Amino acid sequence: MDINKDENEVPVLPAEGKLEECEKKCEEYLNGWKRAKADFINYKNEENKHLADIAKYTRHNYIYSLLPMLDNLELTVRQMPPELRENSHVKGLLMVKIQLEDYLKTNGAEAIASVGEKFDPNLHEVAQAVDAPEAESGTVVEEVQKGYMIDGNLLRPAKVKVAK
Repeated sequence: MDINKDENEVPVLPAEGKLEECEKKCEEYLNGWKRAKADFINYKNEENKHLADIAKYTRHNYIYSLLPMLDNLELTVRQMPPELRENSHVKGLLMVKIQLEDYLKTNGAEAIASVGEKFDPNLHEVAQAVDAPEAESGTVVEEVQKGYMIDGNLLRPAKVKVAK
């Protein structure tokens, strides 16, 4: 054991050894920063997708909440005598209905075609089975409540009457 040597003293490396050690640390740090940057980019992309999903769900929920109003307007128009439809006040009501339908279309909601179509359990909900000699069994003969699709997904099934 050397008396002049301190036990905690780090041995001095030649200059080339220090350079290699620094280059290794530099590469290690750079790779860590690259991974952190890639992780952050992935996180941002996931958050953007998550926010888009929330916005889509919110829009679907809002459109769904408007459907009862449109149902009531359609029921009013359906039960209205034809001569009353020429009244200026009633024409205003009909314009509101048209604007609401246009708003739904603009936001991706489309009514499901039902009457005359074959019953599809994915799109229709049976409200009643009726005797309809002029229609083939399993055919939708009347629409009780319109159904809607939005962005290729079922928003609300159509409630229909089906021929026995």
